This record gives sequence, C-alpha cells and structure tokens, in this order.
Amino acid sequence: MGEKLNQQAGRLNNKIVESLLKFCRCAAGSCKIIALCIIGDSSSAFKAKTASQVLLIIRDFKPRLLTYLNVFENKSFIIFAVDQWVFERDVDRGFLGEALAGGLVFPFVPIIGKPYLYNQEVQLKKRLIREILENIVLDFPELSYDIHIKPEYFLYEALLARARLFPLIASDTIEFMNKDVKSANVNCILQGYLEALKELEKEKIVAFSGGFVKISAEFVNNVKNRKIRFVNLFRTAQKALFNSLLGTFPKIFSFLLQNRELLTGFRFTVNYPRDTCYIEDPQAYLYIPTANGLVSLASRLDLEAFARKVLSATADVPVKIEQIGGVLNDTYLVRVSAHGKEHKIVAKRFKDWSSFKWFPLTLWTVGTRTFAVLGRSRLERECAINQFLHSRGFAVPKLLHVNHSERLVLMEYVDGESLEKAIKRIAEAKTIDEVKGEIKLLRKVGKKFAEIHALNIALGDAKPENIIVGRKSQIYFLDFEQAARNGDKTWDVAEFLYYAGHYFSPFSKTNIAELMAKAFIEGYLIAGGNVEVVRKAGNPKYTKVFSVFTFPHIMLTISDVCKKAGELKG
Repeated sequence: MGEKLNQQAGRLNNKIVESLLKFCRCAAGSCKIIALCIIGDSSSAFKAKTASQVLLIIRDFKPRLLTYLNVFENKSFIIFAVDQWVFERDVDRGFLGEALAGGLVFPFVPIIGKPYLYNQEVQLKKRLIREILENIVLDFPELSYDIHIKPEYFLYEALLARARLFPLIASDTIEFMNKDVKSANVNCILQGYLEALKELEKEKIVAFSGGFVKISAEFVNNVKNRKIRFVNLFRTAQKALFNSLLGTFPKIFSFLLQNRELLTGFRFTVNYPRDTCYIEDPQAYLYIPTANGLVSLASRLDLEAFARKVLSATADVPVKIEQIGGVLNDTYLVRVSAHGKEHKIVAKRFKDWSSFKWFPLTLWTVGTRTFAVLGRSRLERECAINQFLHSRGFAVPKLLHVNHSERLVLMEYVDGESLEKAIKRIAEAKTIDEVKGEIKLLRKVGKKFAEIHALNIALGDAKPENIIVGRKSQIYFLDFEQAARNGDKTWDVAEFLYYAGHYFSPFSKTNIAELMAKAFIEGYLIAGGNVEVVRKAGNPKYTKVFSVFTFPHIMLTISDVCKKAGELKG
C-alpha cells in the first residue's frame, strides 16, 4: 500500500491522486489493494468535462464488483472496484466480456501495482491476438498461410472490435485516435502487443519475418480442424452484453456532467473537429504476397488505375480493357502500348455466384463436389494457391496485384496454347501416329498433376482449358478459385479425363480415347500419384457428373481405364 506514485502519475495533480488513494483505501477496507490505475493517457485522463474511469483491483473483495461516483477537485471519476479473481478471469477468458479488462487495451496511468497491471495487459493482449488470428484463419482459410501482418493490425482490430460491439463506447477509440495524441498513444500500447507476440512466437503460434508477423501452419491447421466459429460468436455476444451494461453507465454520467441543464444538446464526450481524428482501417496492416511485392488488403485502386500502376503507364497512355469471358466471373484482357511494345495482363473480378448461375453446378455434382460460391472466398483461394504453387516452382501466372475490397486480381498474361486444342486434335485424329506429340504432352501433364497432389493440393477446377502450354513447352496451370489444401484429388483426375472426353464425337474411336486416358494416368503414376485416387475416378460417384455432356461409349472407356490403373503402374 505504501508504493510511491510513479513518475507519470506524479505529473498529475497530486491532490487529486491523494484524494483518489484515500477514497480507494476506504472502499477496500481491510482488503489489500492489488492495483489502481486511471484509464487514459496522462494528458486526457483528467479533462474537466469528462468523467475519468478508474480501475481498482482488490484481493478478496466480497461484493465482487461495485461502481462508485465521486468528484475530487472538481474532477469527476467513475471508479470500478473489482475482486482480483473476477478481474483476472476477465483477462484470461473474458469472464465479463472484457468490460473491465478491456480498459487495458488503451493507455493507462498506473498508481499502484504497475508490474501487476503490465503483466495483465500482456496476458489480455496475448489472448486477443489469438482470437484475432483465429478470425483471420476463419475468414481466409487458404490465404492465412501466407498473410503478412504488421503488429499494428492487432492494435487497431482490437480497438475497432470494441467500438463495433457497442457504439456508445466508440468515443474512447475516437479520443485515442485524436491526432494530437495518436502517435504517443499508439507507441504506448503497441509495446504490450509486441511483448505478447514474443510469447506467442515461443509457443510457435506466430513467427516474425522482416517486420511482419506470420501465422504458423500448425496453428492454421488446428483452427481449420476445430469448430470454433460458434465459440467466437458467443464471445462476441458476451462482450456486447457486458460492455452494454457497464459501458453505458459512465457515458450517461459524462453526459449529465457536461449538460447540467439538459438544454445545451446531447454530448457524451468532447466533440473533436472532424479532421482531428481518423480511425485506421485494420486491413491496411494485412498484406499478401504478389510478384510485385506485398500488397495491402486495404488497396482501393480501380481496374484502370490498377493496370496503370502495374504496367507503369502514365496518364496519357491509353489503356484498352476487353472482356474475354467468364459466365461466373468478369475476366478482362488489359492492353497497354508504350515505347513501341504492347503489354498484356489479365484482370479477374470475383463476383458472388447468384443462385441461377451455380444451381446447375450444384445439381450435377450433388453428393460428389461442393463449390466455393462467395466471390471473396474464391478470390482468397485464387491468390493463396497461386502463390503457394509459384513458391514451389510450378508454372502459374504471376500474381501482380490484388484489390480485396473490389474482389479484383491482376495477373500475368500467359502466351501459349490452351491444352483443350491439343485434346481436340487427339479427338479428331484418324490414326494414333497423327497425335504422338499430343499424347506425349498428356503424359507430361499427368506428371504435373501428381506433383501438385503430392503437396496435398487439389486443383478443384482441372478442366483442360485451364492449362496452357507455354512457348517453351512449360505447363501452366490457371484458375485456382476452387483449389484447396486437403481437397478431393480424385475429382481433379475425373474432371480432367471426362471433360477431355467431351471433345470426342459420337463417331470417335474408343481406342484413341483409351490411349489419351492411359497417357495421362501413366504420367500421373510415374510421378508418384496414388493409384487409388485414379481407381476412384472410375466410380459412378464421379461418372454421373460428366455423363450429361460426354458420350456414353467414351465415358465407359475412360472409366474402365481408371479402374484398371493398377495395371499401368510401373
């Protein structure tokens, strides 16, 4: 009880602090005061027109929780007296929805128990970071493996989460973000997050990389395998309830203090001019890797500005944008001519699939395959799997830029021939000798499928038209919006083969269709592909999906080759 006032508290009005201490000792009675602090920085905690909040933590405090109102030297205070056990449960598990512990996400002036308060601050922020990381994984299940996070993200996300839950307490955040004190406030509370991140790094939940935080693959996998969405929703509801109950009271009290005659207008806090505060978008501190470096998820460039930035085109250079297809997505070819040379890139906008567009797909694949429908989810898969395969040396279009808010991706234009043209030549051939080169190519494609599957990646949309043969015979894979880790590899094999089969006419010879299927499967198995994955592709579960547009005699031929895949191995 005889602790000296720390240096920061010493700058405040000593009479106020002495009066506050005297009152708190009286409130605690014979119980020991563990900690006492004023919420807010030293410059704003004692503004005359607002009620300052005080947190008083008492060991074995029998009432558990009491709220006091008092005025010292014409300064108003709302004092939350709480039992130590209750407070610590609020810190480590949100027992009161962080209605009390949540004050430690803001700057605070410790008067008693500074080491204790700092330790509780770090433990609170450690838990908040874990919950925020869980939400990142739930929102970006594929991209979360590669997301780069600035530590400031956790700070702003935690502050805005409180403001979103109950708007009346948003004034605390606005005061925190006031431009006169923002820099000092951010530097002050960021230290607790950095310390919490260091502890999480020791637990192998995160890792630091070049000033960024990355989520460990083990943590991502654990979150994806657990059903925690309901738990997080419950936590949110709990926080909203307690913050509503305990957060409203000080605001009403502040209102009464500032409006004694109730005639001067409704003001819950000091009104700052519009240009004095700005609440940061947390997503400005989330980045995803591209071929041009890291790109913030808060990027807001439109398509043309997007293209100019990536192609380094000045305002006077015309940008030609041509829609090139996509019933379910808007896909554009962007051309820019500069210095006598034409540059091309592809832009893809991921729309939400309306029911009439994706219903036929769902109908055909019921019991076999489910599709990612939301544009945001498909964009996330496109970026995550593209970057993952690129990092493993596979030929994929380079990801150039991402505008997450507009669901827009800019990527490299791949010059080459679609594999479907090679398959059409096979389907139209009268003799095998005519298409020896194409058959050899299919064997190479099968090898690439096996190499991708060995990384536990399923492509999800493995139609031949999503494969390009480059000018130097590289096999480029496109379109990863349905791709996923731990996905259905058999679907990839089945879709590729049966979709290739639909290029054969009713009069096509089955021996050529058989040769095509064998070439792909041989390449797949030679490269280490699982024979059971191929065998399953011959089952009715998969053949029924493609029987709508592939002729029965071709379906049967390909299905038989798949079922006998064991004979092709080795």
